[in-house]
Amino acid sequence: DTITYNAAISACGKGDEWEKALQLFSRMGESKVQAGTITFSAVMSACEKEGEWEKAMQLISIMAHSRVEFNTVSCNAAVSTCETDGEWEKSLELLAVMGQSKVECSTITFNTAISSCDKGGKWQKALYLLNVMAQSQLELDRITFNSAISACEEDGRWEK
Repeated sequence: DTITYNAAISACGKGDEWEKALQLFSRMGESKVQAGTITFSAVMSACEKEGEWEKAMQLISIMAHSRVEFNTVSCNAAVSTCETDGEWEKSLELLAVMGQSKVECSTITFNTAISSCDKGGKWQKALYLLNVMAQSQLELDRITFNSAISACEEDGRWEK
């Protein structure tokens, strides 16, 4: 059933076995077992460690077509997968999808997107996200500031 598959997929993620997590996910469909938000989040988390952002984007698309509800956790998993590989544009696309889907962005969401911009050398985008985050009255924490400072530092823009 779904709970068993979710547990197995999560275990694969923790064991750095993202390909096996994807195989289990595929097997769910073949077995007519319904994948839910938790399932998708677990598969995306498994893909994160290897920077398999394309897979995360495919999973987001499958979620939308399957009418599986997005939530902050599933979107954070996808944003984090993009961040691992420095795919800042995809991170920002996911933030837009979250807004369109009325999914609440968290401090973690923004921190991850800011870090993604840092890895992509996009200090302006990182500072823009910092500003949006402050206007949204989300908690700006040490990770937020460190990621934004790092983005500026990489480009010699630490004065900003």
